[in-house]
Amino acid sequence: MEVKKIGLWTSTSLVIGNMIGAGVFMMPAALAPYGGISIFGWLFSAIGALLLAKVFGKLSVLVRHKNGGPYAYTRAGLGDFAGFIVAWGYWISVWVSNAAIAIAFVSALSVLFPVLETNAIYAVLVGLGAIWVLTWVNSRGVRESGKLQVVTTLLKLIPLIVIIIGGLFFFDIANFTPFNPSSETPMAAIAITAAMTLYAFLGVESATVPAGNIENPEKTIPRATLLGTVVTTLIYMLSTVVVMGMIPSDLLSHSPAPFADAMAIMAGEWGRDMIAIGAAIAAFGGLNGWILIQSQIAMATAQDDLFPRVFRKENKKGVPILGLVIGSILSSIVMLMNYTGGLVEQFKFIILLSTLCTLVPYLFTSASYGLILIERKYQMKNKISTVGIGILSFFFSLWAIYGAGEEAVYWGFLLLLAGIPFYIWMKYRNNKNN
Repeated sequence: MEVKKIGLWTSTSLVIGNMIGAGVFMMPAALAPYGGISIFGWLFSAIGALLLAKVFGKLSVLVRHKNGGPYAYTRAGLGDFAGFIVAWGYWISVWVSNAAIAIAFVSALSVLFPVLETNAIYAVLVGLGAIWVLTWVNSRGVRESGKLQVVTTLLKLIPLIVIIIGGLFFFDIANFTPFNPSSETPMAAIAITAAMTLYAFLGVESATVPAGNIENPEKTIPRATLLGTVVTTLIYMLSTVVVMGMIPSDLLSHSPAPFADAMAIMAGEWGRDMIAIGAAIAAFGGLNGWILIQSQIAMATAQDDLFPRVFRKENKKGVPILGLVIGSILSSIVMLMNYTGGLVEQFKFIILLSTLCTLVPYLFTSASYGLILIERKYQMKNKISTVGIGILSFFFSLWAIYGAGEEAVYWGFLLLLAGIPFYIWMKYRNNKNN
């Protein structure tokens, strides 16, 4: 049976939807202590994200029709072992992050349904319901998942666009004085806010992972990746600036729901409910997109015999169904940890690990990009700019890993090394079968 593929707009919505999650609704409050200078932090991380978008776009042309995104590109340039390390860490980080997104979904809904905040059983049931409903949607094919992604992406953008436009009528430039209210030097403040905003761009590679399920991938993927990153950047920066201009920094820094406060200024209390709905949709759409990514990365690795064969078993819709279910089971287990008193700290610890494992693939992909250009003696129209993009994205990725913090780097590195015995076992089994 021929598997229906997705086009430009669905691929773009996958990029936007996976990057814009519920976390963006808290970003203005996190940046408020640094004031207007945080805009430069956004700019710095946005430039880095655009560099990565260009690298992923170019690699989708150089390594054609290969599922797996960062894994496929790393393996093409650096070989099986590096490819496995990227796939191992990336796959773990995705199903762990899915648990966190499910919790964010429940948290957003708790504004509308306070019982979710006081009753852990209801909260768990709603979170598990979101994971498994979206697992079912994804089991029906990439195209069906893509349709839902387009709808949720459009819906999550509505409240953000309303604030960007409507907030201009309540904007007060005096809220940006002083420009740097923190005790940090201007350069330090920019570096700190850039590190904080960087994580909002995780997911820039989303369109590259299901490459085999995308129509005309050598053209669609670069366009979707760049377009999705540009749209996301504009939404992030404009909405943050407008909210900062509406609410004084001393109040904003202590706000538990800055976008809700901004909407309340514009439309009263019903505006808070609108933002809560928007945050819930943002989390729901992000969860849908990342469940798709989770199954595709495992399948791509299994097709190269670096993951167990069970991950490449497809249903009649062309979906790696067992890999999809295994990933959602693991996400469910991690999510339950957050609602188990003695395991809350362990849950936070696992999230810390997953952050690093999401960033490492960017570093490996950037390095692989340079090697692929050299090995294939790629005929570049603008050699300096083409190579320069790879070099800059590599150092940006290195800086991003540094910005993740000492604890994340230490434990994340150990998590990646923990995959080595698994790699040895897969190689042994493959050699034995051959």
